[in-house]
Amino acid sequence: MTRWAGVSAEDRRAERREMLVRAGYRLFGAEADLTVRAVCREAQLHTRYFYENFADVGGLLGAVYDGQASALGDALQRAVASAGSGAEARTRAGVRGVLEFLRDDPRRGRLLFSSEVLASRRRVTETELLEGLIAMSGTPSTPVLVAATMFTGAMAELARQWADGRLGDDLDTVVDTAVTLATAMRTATTPAPAPIT
Repeated sequence: MTRWAGVSAEDRRAERREMLVRAGYRLFGAEADLTVRAVCREAQLHTRYFYENFADVGGLLGAVYDGQASALGDALQRAVASAGSGAEARTRAGVRGVLEFLRDDPRRGRLLFSSEVLASRRRVTETELLEGLIAMSGTPSTPVLVAATMFTGAMAELARQWADGRLGDDLDTVVDTAVTLATAMRTATTPAPAPIT
């Protein structure tokens, strides 16, 4: 019996695509040469299956990035959802969730935050995060837009520095410091209540 016996053509193609994406992730993470031949050798698939799914290595790398960005988004949603409704608790859970996600598999940080090849993909992801932050704030004012923009950029750089090992390994201190700064920014952009006259 062959590996694909009883599996539909569509399911076989999806499985081969996933095998190529996993192989690309392993090779990228190992800082190996990311070529079509190397990926196919790692996936144990013929090159025709590569081209059945991707135009070039850049397309594969984009799929690898998208898969990890989606996994990060899922981890972030779970972390924030479990934190309750307080802004500080949600911020803490979000920052910790991102940094733990990167700590759990160091290849993720290099892929999501350091690869120059993926800079345009990263900008799209950061814009989506920014839009999500703005949507959570209700009716956006200029201070909210500025704060959300600064938080998004700062969080991306924090993740990059954490992934590169430049912030040490004390996760609690990094999270506490980031939350203190985010809280100060949020406080600075929250309008004071109108005085009672």
